[in-house]
Amino acid sequence: VGFQKILTLTYVDKLIDDVHKEFRDKYRNEFQQKGTLGLLNGTFDFKDDFMRLLRDAEESSKVRAPTVMKTFEQSLKSQKTVKCMIETRGEKPKEKVKNKKNKGSKKEGTEAVAAPGKASAGDKQPPATGDREELTKDEILQKNREEFFKRHMKAGEKSRSPKPEAQKEKGKKPRVWDLGNSNAKVLDYSNSATNGSAEACPVEEFDPDTALGDRNREPGRLYDLEYESDDEAEEEKVIQNPSKPSAKKGGLGGMFGMLKGLVGSKSLTREDMDPVLEKMKDHLIAKNVAAEIAVQLCESVAKKLEGKVMGTFTTVTSTVKQALQEALVQILQPQRRVDVLRDVMDAQRHRRPYVVTFCGVNGVGKSTNLAKISFWLIENGFSVLIAACDTFRAGAVEQLRTHTRRLNALHPPESHGGRTMVQLYEKGYGKDAAGIAMEAISYGRWKTGGGRGCFGGMILLNVAFSSSPARNQGFDVVLVDTAGRMQDNAPLMTALAKLIAVNAPDLVLFVGEALVGNEAVDQLVKFNKALADHSMAQTPRLIDGIVLTKFDTIDDKVGAAISMTYITSKPIVFVGTGQTYCDLRSLNAKAVVAALMKA
Repeated sequence: VGFQKILTLTYVDKLIDDVHKEFRDKYRNEFQQKGTLGLLNGTFDFKDDFMRLLRDAEESSKVRAPTVMKTFEQSLKSQKTVKCMIETRGEKPKEKVKNKKNKGSKKEGTEAVAAPGKASAGDKQPPATGDREELTKDEILQKNREEFFKRHMKAGEKSRSPKPEAQKEKGKKPRVWDLGNSNAKVLDYSNSATNGSAEACPVEEFDPDTALGDRNREPGRLYDLEYESDDEAEEEKVIQNPSKPSAKKGGLGGMFGMLKGLVGSKSLTREDMDPVLEKMKDHLIAKNVAAEIAVQLCESVAKKLEGKVMGTFTTVTSTVKQALQEALVQILQPQRRVDVLRDVMDAQRHRRPYVVTFCGVNGVGKSTNLAKISFWLIENGFSVLIAACDTFRAGAVEQLRTHTRRLNALHPPESHGGRTMVQLYEKGYGKDAAGIAMEAISYGRWKTGGGRGCFGGMILLNVAFSSSPARNQGFDVVLVDTAGRMQDNAPLMTALAKLIAVNAPDLVLFVGEALVGNEAVDQLVKFNKALADHSMAQTPRLIDGIVLTKFDTIDDKVGAAISMTYITSKPIVFVGTGQTYCDLRSLNAKAVVAALMKA
């Protein structure tokens, strides 16, 4: 390798190759006959041939022009500066001209290199191999680099090819919505032909099995809320009484102290109960009971048990727990019990509809549970008129219309003697809710004598309540759906108080979620306060009962039921436990307390 750096002869490599080929071709036959070992001691006359090959190599090197290294200014690397990489609109034609010049110069260079090759065509070795051998590594890399840039420049020009000017749009076109402008007629249900009735709306496919849920239930029955508890397997894990004698003391004193505690001769003190009550308070708060109510409950239990003698074979923990359970059951069973079916039948005797108003905050499920209660009333043989008094929320009327259509599909008029069991009374959006409720109640009243109760030219005075044609448009129950409102919204709370004061419903139900804790107390207190403040009567009408929704999402955290009944002393009339029409239950106080006391 070193002689290539020392010698300046350019034909050495070519000479060695030529000598190798000439020697091999001349002595090929002898190699094949004698073999390699036979030629080691032989002599070969190759001097004349070697001198001839040397002269040919020297002559070919003299004919070929020596390659001169390019200067930096002549190389392409000098042209790749930051300035030349910046493309402007004005410089594009110049670049094209330069590229054309470079291409022309390259062609001239290739022709100049090819000319000596033609002149030396008479030589044995082709000139192309000599040209390639003379290229250094830097020149090969430079050549490959040029080809790479050429390919990328061509690809960039193809991708940046301008689109035809005919397709360019000047300015921004206004968006056309699917159901806007000229297509608004599709949404207009106010013409005289349909009058906004539900019959004019397209009816979607409806699966009764999905809406009914459990098909094995008894129709019209309101099942109790169920909860499985393991009271027998529960062990007392609450803090034990610190005033008890320690087992480490031993002797007769420890034994007599233990027997004394077992026979029940010990009276409870506040110091004995405080650790247990503190543990119970934290447990109630963890089960979503409002903190203030949990403190009051524990305080009332402490006052009740203070000074009481413990029973035989009982502990402080079991005694406090039993007293707390009794207090919770008593809270969930208020003095006044609401029996909706009995009250509806009583209203029938007075020939008037039974009116129920639903109120509550936003998103708690008022409309959904109203539909469940409607289904339950229909299965008990009562006709229902739904008053759409939520004139604020978008889609509220359409939601009730969908429920009405599905309830009529589950209970068609053919199954009830041609009588439509549920209808929707609505006046659209933006109207006065109190006025709509009054019109709905008037529309649902039974028609009596004096010409209003005429049927077929006869005045029907005494008829049966179940299937009398004298009722005509009369309904057994009117359910008033109101807009959801926060307890701090004074204008909406004033409107709700006006609706209740003007229409005097038979039952005002507050719809609340089972998910809330302290918020339940704030909602009920402010709802009752707003109804009392904005009422014109001397005895203002407050909330009569509670509908507890989303009970299937809380597992055993049922503390909201305790908070709501404790703060209002009103019963929980209905409990929503799912998304089908059959997912409606009545409250079982013992089941709720069992879930609440579960560790």
